[in-house]
Amino acid sequence: MSDIKVLALVGSLRAASINRQIAELAAEVAPDDVTVTIFDQLGELPFYNEDIDNEADVPASVTALRAAAAEADAALVVTPEYNGSIPAVIKNAIDWLSRPSSDIKRVFGGKPFAMIGASAGGFGTILSQTAWLPVLRTLGTQVWFGARLMVSRSAGVFDESGALKDATVEEQLKKFVAGYVAFLRRFAG
Repeated sequence: MSDIKVLALVGSLRAASINRQIAELAAEVAPDDVTVTIFDQLGELPFYNEDIDNEADVPASVTALRAAAAEADAALVVTPEYNGSIPAVIKNAIDWLSRPSSDIKRVFGGKPFAMIGASAGGFGTILSQTAWLPVLRTLGTQVWFGARLMVSRSAGVFDESGALKDATVEEQLKKFVAGYVAFLRRFAG
């Protein structure tokens, strides 16, 4: 079996983002035959505008996103929760990836997706992850429901140096990644 490529989309642009740190840790705990690549240019994507979605005007960041999505076997949405819903930065990336609409099946059709996330609130990212479901269903993705990871009260999860200090979250993340990888292997097999 060839290596599995997972594209991670992190919905927080903050330099010290807990969600970014969780995505990096997910990449670290993934098995050697699974590569988790965090797309670093989400903050460079302009808001979707059909007027610039053409060969002459499409920004380089959009071209890079589309290439990364096409190359990936699966996706991991690492989503904070903003005002009880989806962060605009990831939704914007999905909007770019879903255009032209004739590309939806090629880019998303049946592609395995999973969601994790962290927020400062007491309920983790349950509302954000739930808000993603109709979007991912509409795009025809294969969402993995084998486990959930919604880190609540995220300020206490990492120390000042960025090291994970919450053993429970670490164990939950390892189980989540192991379950998602098993799903991806069955899916690909």
